Amino acid sequence: MAGGTYFFTLVTYQRRRLFAEELNRRLLGNSIRTCQVDWPFSVDAIVLLPDHLHAMITLPNGDTNYSGRWSVIKKTFNETFLANGGRSRQVSEGRRKQKRLGIWQPRFWEHVIRDEDDFDAHFDYIHFNPVKHGLVECPIDWAASSFHRWVRQGVCESDWACGRKPPPDFSQIKHDFGEP
Repeated sequence: MAGGTYFFTLVTYQRRRLFAEELNRRLLGNSIRTCQVDWPFSVDAIVLLPDHLHAMITLPNGDTNYSGRWSVIKKTFNETFLANGGRSRQVSEGRRKQKRLGIWQPRFWEHVIRDEDDFDAHFDYIHFNPVKHGLVECPIDWAASSFHRWVRQGVCESDWACGRKPPPDFSQIKHDFGEP
């Protein structure tokens, strides 16, 4: 879909908890901003969990190359991560021949956002994810999330989904990479 909006899940290699560290969260943010200079896109929503991230991005009209963008982001992150003392995990001989590092899983999950309802469901899913994983009780309590930007802009209430029983229904959200 040219110029569309897409939902993504990216997972670290062997579910390594890279984004539990502030430095790595900053390096990823810098990698995204660096990519945006040459490959423009907007980040509609993002959340970094210790071992994976969910993001929703919108590409410029006529552009479909989200894969190239994630390749640039991952490569930039890998370079700066290693330059800052990070280490790659050991990978198989086959992956080594493909010049893959033990930092990211090689693929990602993507979903084309079909309409406003689909956008809203994925937007909420992203921001509720730290609660879903039991990391916090309220989305506002998770620092590595675009939720704070949307609260500042008046789009979201700061107490959204706090103590909500039952939690929001995300049964329509399909994803991969072993997320329940």
